[in-house]
Amino acid sequence: MSQKCNELRIGVLGIVLAVGGCSKEPASAPPPPVQEAPAGMQSGPGRTARLAELPAVPGASVVDVFAQTLKRPTALGETTAVHVKLPPPANRGLTNSLVRVVGDPARPTVLFHSDTLERLGAVRSSPGPDFFTLFARLPDSELERREENERRLASGEFGMPGRETVLFNGRHPAARYEGLPMDADAFAHGALVPQTTCPWVPVSTQAWWERTLMIRDPAVVLDPARTWDPCTGAGTKGGMWTFAHLMREMAQGSGALPEAFVLSWLSLWLNDFQANGDTVPARRKMYDEVIAPWATASGATSTLQQNPTTGRWEVALSRPLDLDLAPFRLLAIVNRIDLAGSPEYGGRSSTPGELRFVFGLTRPSPWGGGTEATCNLKPFTVIFEYGVPGQGCKALTRWARQWVGLGLSSTFDEAYRSRLQQMTEGGVRRGRAPGKGNGNALNQIRTNEVALAFPWELREFHLADEDPGTGRNLPSNGLLRVHTLALTPDDATHDFRTDPDVDFFVRTLVKNGVEQPVAVPTHCTARFTVPREMDGRPFLGANSLVVPPTHWEAVTAVSTSATEVCARKEFSSNTCNGCHFKDTGTNDFTGVDNLAFTHVSPTSGIPARQSKFLTGGGEGFMYVVPDAQFGAQVTSWPFADLLRRHQRLQELAHCSPCGWFIDLDAGYLNRMEAIAGNVPLDLPPGSPATSLRVGPIRDVGVVKQLLELRPDFRMKPRELPLDFIEPPAARVH
Repeated sequence: MSQKCNELRIGVLGIVLAVGGCSKEPASAPPPPVQEAPAGMQSGPGRTARLAELPAVPGASVVDVFAQTLKRPTALGETTAVHVKLPPPANRGLTNSLVRVVGDPARPTVLFHSDTLERLGAVRSSPGPDFFTLFARLPDSELERREENERRLASGEFGMPGRETVLFNGRHPAARYEGLPMDADAFAHGALVPQTTCPWVPVSTQAWWERTLMIRDPAVVLDPARTWDPCTGAGTKGGMWTFAHLMREMAQGSGALPEAFVLSWLSLWLNDFQANGDTVPARRKMYDEVIAPWATASGATSTLQQNPTTGRWEVALSRPLDLDLAPFRLLAIVNRIDLAGSPEYGGRSSTPGELRFVFGLTRPSPWGGGTEATCNLKPFTVIFEYGVPGQGCKALTRWARQWVGLGLSSTFDEAYRSRLQQMTEGGVRRGRAPGKGNGNALNQIRTNEVALAFPWELREFHLADEDPGTGRNLPSNGLLRVHTLALTPDDATHDFRTDPDVDFFVRTLVKNGVEQPVAVPTHCTARFTVPREMDGRPFLGANSLVVPPTHWEAVTAVSTSATEVCARKEFSSNTCNGCHFKDTGTNDFTGVDNLAFTHVSPTSGIPARQSKFLTGGGEGFMYVVPDAQFGAQVTSWPFADLLRRHQRLQELAHCSPCGWFIDLDAGYLNRMEAIAGNVPLDLPPGSPATSLRVGPIRDVGVVKQLLELRPDFRMKPRELPLDFIEPPAARVH
């Protein structure tokens, strides 16, 4: 028996909200376009609103994944059908295809139309026409674990339980609902069992945020055994959470001593550099603000001199920098488990996300012997962003449970800090990532500063080289290297308000990737990649300036249709410029309501202040930001990112069953093309071209052949969360 759900259209914050459900009925018409804003209207920072203002919807209406036992195992030993609600394909030519292929073509994820499988007798029933199916082996122990976790959550073992979960569409709060219980008995009898959050979840509080997501408490960031404060001299030089320790681990295997490794990195600011055709001007104030004072504190003399042969500026030191005296003070340790999985839709990955360390620059006077008042905090942050080692669903859920265990601590005592150190050392020690540069798990270092020059500038550094043809990273040992910024155009050659390349990209590729039906502000997501080049010209930038640009706009025949408003926001808010200014409301200069340019302030002291984009304005609130291009009269975008991250953490720790999914060799797509004439490969707009002939498959007989063909291309199975096909709500920021 097929399960049917009603599509809900709900008003929220005065704007239409569409919450897609599942139905055997034809899709309803898209919502009407939003109204155009008055010409020249300027929008300022946002306002707070209560999450209680969001509409309450039935839990059944938000189900995107169902699990169902098969009548008999497949030829590959799979026992379970996993039905996933897919949005319409980004490639509109694949509409009504009975097969969908997503993810990396070298390791494709192939899904079959659920209604068609029901017709062929391959599954017991289908949840509806928007669902596609893949097969897995779901052990009984996973269902038992979920049921046991539900019981423990309801008992209050993991903190005060609440029935309500906030539905996020991308990063935007959209509605409130109650999760559904796992019915193992119904599953055993072949029913469609919805996969949602647990019916009881720990209530999201600031205490949870502080202990599990963004740790800023003085007991941690000024821990005398693990940190060293360049302002006061308190702490342990080279402690486990110091800039010195992270850099020493990173430098191993580079061929350079740690002191030379760090000086080489700092020297990247002393000369112009170019990446992907983008020339980034030097900021030689790096010498005056960072290198020279640090050298003096290290007992060294230093000079900045121009090499007469190369013309490049270089630093000469009488002795190496003392890493233990680094002027970078720890502001926060950050858990980004919400980034778990592949950044591309449909990727078969379940890495445990990122572990981050946020440091702020100081210029103490006196150095290491003063007070907070003599610290001289600088508007300059450095963020170490590590890919947490581990693969597979078990590694992911184990990492989540470790964080939840920390959250149950009542204080930041030595026991808490010791456990946190064990977790962080597992990510930062050399050798934890053998396949990456220097064997280090670093994904990237990002900097955000205005201390060296105006305007604010963001840069990115990797232990990898960028392939100029594909744009992919090639991990290699050595020094830190400059890297193009993720998802961000070159703002030196592309104007943020009038650029035709940006306009074309937003109004074609990004617009084509917007999930339909769309209704701003709370049903707006898009699939796209930002290419290195557009029309044969470099597009990705090597640095990002803020003010200007403040965000990115589409300009041709400006339209305020919901799809185009959504496309602009999705593109702009995922750039460094928009994320750190107008698209997230991080554009308040008063120092009272919000931060400007940073989400963790390097100049507010300890504990470092957070943006309302993160906090929503406090427990139970969301931060509502006017659209950066069209203003509040068209729409505003709500944020409460720490709440979103909290819910994802709890879901991964308690409510995400793991199943075994069998990979298919890339040759399967070649056979598919030979049989059907087409491959329904639905790559995000902006992806590199494929040699496969892309097109739909609408023949039921071909679907049957392709099902029977799967055993010939069997690869090693992977243990993944049942919802792994869902694209992550957050991307890189």
